Amino acid sequence: QGAQVLDWTPGGEQPVLWVSPGAIYTAGKSVRGGVPVCWPWFGSHATEAGFPAHGFARSQCWEMVQVQQLSDGRTTLSLRLLQDANTRLLWPHDAELVLLVNVGECLQMDLLTRNTGSEAFTVTQALHTYFAVSDVREVSVRGLEDVAYIDKVADGARDVQSGPVTFSAEMDRIYLDQGGECVIDDPGLQRRIFIRREGSRSTVVWNPWAEKSVAMADMGEGAYRGMLCVEATNAAEDAVRVEPGGEHRLQVSYRLMAW
Repeated sequence: QGAQVLDWTPGGEQPVLWVSPGAIYTAGKSVRGGVPVCWPWFGSHATEAGFPAHGFARSQCWEMVQVQQLSDGRTTLSLRLLQDANTRLLWPHDAELVLLVNVGECLQMDLLTRNTGSEAFTVTQALHTYFAVSDVREVSVRGLEDVAYIDKVADGARDVQSGPVTFSAEMDRIYLDQGGECVIDDPGLQRRIFIRREGSRSTVVWNPWAEKSVAMADMGEGAYRGMLCVEATNAAEDAVRVEPGGEHRLQVSYRLMAW
């Protein structure tokens, strides 16, 4: 369900992806953690308040197309989601969504949106990655310095990032960047997580903090301290238009380096 990667732990390392200790595993609901696929819209639907947040891809059953074990030890997976009558009620376009996952010392994911119809459409989307951290209050994110962002906690106010991103309260920001590399510095785990993207000119940084996380049934008190979302997105004015017969590739890759 959801083509959701839930674990990536390179040899000899601590888990890189975070899954909530209160995660709920049930049909039709995305798991709190790992890498949910948000598609064909990110966040709330633009006009329909009753539609599911972050689209429907993360709660649908995908088809496993291929699994390969490569000679260098990496594993590759290909998964596919096709439109059906139920999803067309939410989003009336002809499209094929493919997720390619390459697992090894690095983790790479490619989300391919293919327009199989006769009319162009626009999507917003994300690979909504939850990273495991020692304590979010002690980590920082580099690579977004001097980048403009939309602050959703402050009702959409705009500002510009000064210095590395640090955490002392709820954060929900869309950084309107140029697709550069980001780095999570985690002194507690003595590691750095390098994040590279292609086909993305926006980055979401999110942590619900104490009060909001307690209100989440699948989060739990204090769980916010051990996680941080740095998401490869096409969000806000970074929405993507896909022409008939066309394809958009959103790619992200992660690698670790010791502190």
